[in-house]
Order: sequence, then structure tokens, then C-alpha cells
Amino acid sequence: MNGLKTALLLGLMSGLLILGGRVIAGERGMTIALFIAVGMNFFSYFFSEKIALSSSGAIRVSETDNSQIFWRLAPIVKSLCGRMGLPMPRLWVIDEAEPNAFATGRNPAHASVAVTRGLLQAMTDGEIEGVLAHELGHVKNRDILISSVAATIAAAITWAAHMAFFFGGSRDDDDDRGNPLAAIAMMILAPLAAGLIQMAISRTREFSADAASAQYTGDPGKLISALRKLEAGSQRIPMDAPQSMSHMYIIKPLTGASMSRLFSTHPSTEERIARLESLRGK
Repeated sequence: MNGLKTALLLGLMSGLLILGGRVIAGERGMTIALFIAVGMNFFSYFFSEKIALSSSGAIRVSETDNSQIFWRLAPIVKSLCGRMGLPMPRLWVIDEAEPNAFATGRNPAHASVAVTRGLLQAMTDGEIEGVLAHELGHVKNRDILISSVAATIAAAITWAAHMAFFFGGSRDDDDDRGNPLAAIAMMILAPLAAGLIQMAISRTREFSADAASAQYTGDPGKLISALRKLEAGSQRIPMDAPQSMSHMYIIKPLTGASMSRLFSTHPSTEERIARLESLRGK
């Protein structure tokens, strides 16, 4: 099902890019956008993990690099992977004070989990286990490909919309000239469309990953406690996170953008906690 969703997402975003090319520069723009869409689909599938990690400023942790962090995280992740039947993912740390985390990759064999320094400082080991089990839940449910692809394509759509604003309607050829007003509309509507797609993808995924955390840690209270700290941290500490990646994090980052919370990519923390509370004793 997630493979089908990924294909549909790539097709929908490609269609939006091609339409944007038509609006910006007529037939020539549509042809150029078609080639861009093909290249974008290829890079989104094979390189979305690297793009997400690079965009977040994540740094690899290993036995020799950031070893203190590695030896705190690795035993927890290894134990969870054994219970969940997953290969060991690559581990990363993000130099941000806001507590947060995300998983990325195209499948369980090519997966990465990244946490912020703020999360390591704010959480107990039990709470970290709850968060990591949530992220590994995304890996097990094969959510990571579609979320990584959505982040890459949303960034491309936003870039294309900005190009529409600056270059729309600038050609001399009447047959290829776009409409400047339509180009401005594209700048507004394209990122909105990308955000709405991200929102539709993300909200139900979070409940499933929360349930996986409760199941494989054996204690919903670990994630409940972590979510409370994550919510408090996200309200208090701004994070330098690209808006196109906000749906990937366990809690939507506070980026400081006034419109960033208009269309939430996550269900409310209160609702997530309530659902976890209902799992106690099951």
C-alpha cells in the first residue's frame, strides 16, 4: 500500500510540476518541467535519504565518531530491532536544542534514524526508547520512503513556484509566454498543495508508529512521557528545520514561520497521548 501511495505521490507531484511549467512558460515550460519531473522522481527515490539528512544538518554517529552518543543509542536501537525484526539502521545526531527525531530511507535495509542533541539532553533512556521505537515503527511500516519522497518533492514544488514568481510571463514568444498572474498564483498554491499532501500522508502514520512504540517497548508510558517533553520543547525552542521536512519529525518543529502551524502535518499531542493511554494494560 505504501508503495502504491509513493507512486501516486510521485505522479501527482510530477503533474503539478508540469502544470506549473505550462503556467510559467507555455509549451516550452511544460516540456522542460517534464524532464525535471523525470529527474526529480529518480533522485527522490534513490537520494531522498541523503537529501533529508543533509538538509537537517545530521552528523553520523558511530563507535569512533560521536562515540558517547553512539553507545547511548546503539544498545537501545539494537534491542528494539531484535524485537521488531529489523536490520540495524544508521544513527545520526542533529545539533539542535529542540528535542526531536525522524527516520528516513527507502526501505528497512537502507534506513537512518536521527535525533537532536536537545532530545538526548531532555530525555531519560526509557523516554528515548519510546521515541526510537516510534521511529523504527515508521521503518517497519515502510512509511519512511513516502515521507522522504514527499519532503524532496515538496521542496522542488516550492522552488518551482518561486521560479514562477520571478520568471513567469517573461518570454517574448507569444505562444510560449506564461501568464504573470497565474505565475503568482502558482507561487502561493503550489507550496500549499504540497503541504496538504504531506498532511494527508503524515497524520495517520503517527498513530500507527505510536502504537508500534507501545507494543515493542511494552510500556506506552515511555512514549507518553516523551511526547509531553517533545511538545513542551517544540513550543519553547525554535528549530532550523526546512518546512518541507516538518512532516518527518516525531513532533512538528517550531520553525518560527507564522504560517507553519496553519496546516498541521501531525495529529495533536493530546490526541496521541489519549490513544496511547487507551493501550495501557492491553
